[in-house]
Amino acid sequence: MTATSAPADLNALEAELIGEIDRAENLGAIEQVRIDALGKKGRVSELMSQLGKLAPEDRKAFGAAVNQLKTTVTNALESRKSVLEEAALSARLANERADVTLPVRLGPQAEGRIHPVSQVWDEVTEIFADMGFAVAEGPDIETDDLNFTKLNIPPEHPARQEHDTFYLQPRADGSRMVLRTHTSPVQIRTMLSQKPPIRIIAPGRVYRSDSDQTHTPMFHQIEGLVIDEETHLGHLKWCLEEFCKAFFEVDEVKMRFRASHFPFTEPSMEVDVDAAAIGKPGRWLEILGSGMVHPNVIRACGLDPEKYQGFAFGMGLDRITMLKYGIPDLRDMFSADMRWLRHFGFLPFDVPTLAGGVSS
Repeated sequence: MTATSAPADLNALEAELIGEIDRAENLGAIEQVRIDALGKKGRVSELMSQLGKLAPEDRKAFGAAVNQLKTTVTNALESRKSVLEEAALSARLANERADVTLPVRLGPQAEGRIHPVSQVWDEVTEIFADMGFAVAEGPDIETDDLNFTKLNIPPEHPARQEHDTFYLQPRADGSRMVLRTHTSPVQIRTMLSQKPPIRIIAPGRVYRSDSDQTHTPMFHQIEGLVIDEETHLGHLKWCLEEFCKAFFEVDEVKMRFRASHFPFTEPSMEVDVDAAAIGKPGRWLEILGSGMVHPNVIRACGLDPEKYQGFAFGMGLDRITMLKYGIPDLRDMFSADMRWLRHFGFLPFDVPTLAGGVSS
């Protein structure tokens, strides 16, 4: 290349490269043009290696011309690349466009449901917690003494027979442990470990040898206990009435207290509610048993029945769940059928509150 031919050659190369740049249709093509022109072995870069072959008086002018070519090509590449990047972004946005007005697609986590019994457990706990009750817990496997004897249940009582209770193998001393038949042992444990005043609820699993449409060998129960020096039957009736109004979410509820017999309470009462609370007026529904704690039970726990008195109540969580939510068969609760659970279950964030509605 001579000094006189250099400008013409550079102009031709510039026109050729600008044409290639303009014809590049994507970012990959424009990058290839850049490498061919400005890479280590690119056509513009190779021109600089020819400086040594020129006469000293021509090098300055040729070097300036090559640098100008390099600047022009670089500017053209950047301009074209900017256009292509904008076009690529627009194409990607168009391809990934999402209609934000569409309903949210539920993920796998939305498939889960809170079991109705778990929901009612939380509902009942929320209601009694608002009344000042604390939650007490105890083991599922209990001693015969705590499950029966300290509750004033005599040895000949049918509940202590093997056809009604699950007994474990006898221990070395001959005593036998049982799967608790109620959560009343939690009340005994509380009275043995705490001094009055006492105000607790005891939810949990219980076990009885029974199975049909309305009974299962394992079910859920919640019991309440209040022990102090002044509590009387009127407090029990008020407490249960307020619970029923909050649980069934009605302003008023009719209740019927029928005389009954439980070894651990005296007097004892079965409690019925008017089925109007669940939209079926004209019927009475038995929901729980209650009464004033028997003096023998108070005495068995080391307290003075002449000084302390109180009330207790107990209800089946499964039963009140069936009544409130219209579940016809108790056995379905243990079927692990997702269709049933989607129908009767609750979303994970449906946390019961008295302000927002316990079942909303």
